[in-house]
Amino acid sequence: MGKGDKKTKKGKISKGTFGVSRPKKGKQQKEKSKKEEKEE
Repeated sequence: MGKGDKKTKKGKISKGTFGVSRPKKGKQQKEKSKKEEKEE
């Protein structure tokens, strides 16, 4: 469970890949879109 592990967030960052543990869109962007929908 470290930088060499492909399935963990640290492993994804070291490899430069994205997946379930490290999605391309962060949580902040998803929250912003929900807030924008409420404002409209």
